Amino acid sequence: MTRDLDLTALDDALTRLTSDDSVLRLSQHEAEQRSGYQADSNRMILNMGPQHPSTHGVLRLVLELEGEIIKRSKPVIGYLHTGMEKTGEELTYVQGATNVTRMDYAAPLFNELAFSLTTEKLLGIEAPERAQWIRMLMCEMNRLSSHLLFMATNGMDLGAVSMMLYGWREREEVLRFFESVTGLRMNHNYIRPGGVAADLPDGWRDDIRRILDPLPERLDEFDTLMTGQPIWRERLQGTGVITAEEALALGATGPILRSTGYAWDLRRDMPYLRYDQVEFDVVVGSYGDSFDRYAIRLGEIHESIRIIRQILDQMPLGDYRIQDKKVTPPPRGRIDESMEALIHHFKIFTEGFKVPAGEAYVAVESPRGELGCYIVSDGGPKPYRMHVRGPSFVNLQTLPHLMRDSLIADTVAIVSSVDPIMGEVDR
Repeated sequence: MTRDLDLTALDDALTRLTSDDSVLRLSQHEAEQRSGYQADSNRMILNMGPQHPSTHGVLRLVLELEGEIIKRSKPVIGYLHTGMEKTGEELTYVQGATNVTRMDYAAPLFNELAFSLTTEKLLGIEAPERAQWIRMLMCEMNRLSSHLLFMATNGMDLGAVSMMLYGWREREEVLRFFESVTGLRMNHNYIRPGGVAADLPDGWRDDIRRILDPLPERLDEFDTLMTGQPIWRERLQGTGVITAEEALALGATGPILRSTGYAWDLRRDMPYLRYDQVEFDVVVGSYGDSFDRYAIRLGEIHESIRIIRQILDQMPLGDYRIQDKKVTPPPRGRIDESMEALIHHFKIFTEGFKVPAGEAYVAVESPRGELGCYIVSDGGPKPYRMHVRGPSFVNLQTLPHLMRDSLIADTVAIVSSVDPIMGEVDR
């Protein structure tokens, strides 16, 4: 008969163990001696990561096993040490988007959007109508690329290697479009306070249609390859289950919360940009398991396609950035013609612009959930304090609940279903 573990003692032991990376080289007996905790003879502590290929970054998991069953788990973070929040306090608001875009590197445009909307709220300005729709277009295209990346890596994690090739293939077309618009495939610095960096190029509608037109048929192929596959369903159904009450208590959002049947999406429930002018459905699950989280992301690709097609028809004419000398640099063509324009350009990009003192928080719906940016301004050209609510950081708190009493063989499937981006966690 296995005795129950003292949970407080185990927490203390895990904390001591995870604070010292040399434990990775210790035997079970030596680890127990160092921690001062005597584990049950039928249980062992196992390190997974921080360089395991299926943790999608440098995530370390300390697992307590009883045979092949996970009884306790603890995510250990901090291996990237990016320090982007403190870096953001040393950069001007003009430079800020180049920093935050590198947090969730699979969905960089959402980082730029949250930062820009928060800055605009402090400034008391709103981007022009065309800029609002361009932002919405680019973010939905980014949601496509992020979910396609999930399809690729989730498939590879569970042995569907063909899905890795197909997911990357479709995502590649979206990244090519981003390169044509922003000049970069990732980390774009495209969405900026006051609007966007440049207008959409000629032929952008045709480029998007070339991406979207074959996607529905290929998504049907993904359904055949994975959704209806018995092995796939057996690996995912009933694993990593979480209830709506647990998800809400832990602050989980995005596909994790919606997999429980709780239909919460900031685009619909707290509309920003022009999401209240397009039609789409919030995709939800029923069981809160890994299969629901996979199916939700597949369904959200369909909904993003639906939104993008509406944007193609409704994109207004006009300016792509606000015409305010305090915030917006002059057109490049003017710099060679006017000394005043040259001075204006120089001051914007060296000194930045001053933001009225105050504080603001704005949240957007990223592919992983609620992404929020909180900025405190002291009236200068740099944030006095910047904090980002990264959904990956919050969602990782669900792992001990998702993994409790599951098989060690299901660990990879559960971590993959959370879809964490560690650049957003260690910021």
